[in-house]
Amino acid sequence: MKSDFQLIAGTHRDLRQDVAAGRFREDLFARINLWTYELPSLAQRPEDIEPNIDYLLAQQSAEIGCKVSFNKEARRKYLQFATSQAALWQGNFRDLGASILRLSTLAEGGRITDDLVEYEVQRLSKLWGQARETEFAGLTEILGLEQLAELDLFDRLQLQAVLSVCRECKNLSEAGRKLFAVSRTQRGSTNDADRLRKYLARFNLDWSNL
Repeated sequence: MKSDFQLIAGTHRDLRQDVAAGRFREDLFARINLWTYELPSLAQRPEDIEPNIDYLLAQQSAEIGCKVSFNKEARRKYLQFATSQAALWQGNFRDLGASILRLSTLAEGGRITDDLVEYEVQRLSKLWGQARETEFAGLTEILGLEQLAELDLFDRLQLQAVLSVCRECKNLSEAGRKLFAVSRTQRGSTNDADRLRKYLARFNLDWSNL
């Protein structure tokens, strides 16, 4: 018997490493490794998220039998999170599809509200190991998910360390002296409290927030 076909295969693993480790047959890899293309993950293609949300909503609307859509503010919040660095989309379009399915199912009268988006963002964050009670718990509590999603990882880590010191100190001046202990010795005049106050103001925070 003869057959004439073209094979397209996909994997999230490095087959070259698997061949070297004896987990994948070398002769099979040699046969299928004619052309190789790397497809970026969904998190690396944020421009693809919004049109796919619209496509998935249209699908859900057809299945449910009524139009499903975000209200204006809910859509803005969801897109802001979905395209931020906080959204890992580890399952790529499977994660996005499941997320829209959950929102559509819970949407009363077909309207996805702010509260539903807030709940879904928390669920996705927990799914990806970024729940409130984990690494950035304090920042989430103080800034909220929306503002946290706008920060680079660098700013999150730095702000988290600053807040940790602040919580150990009795007042702004003590925290400032501790945070700027080295640089303050190299300045003619120092106002550690003011330096710390200005840093916190970048995130719309003041000592009373902490």
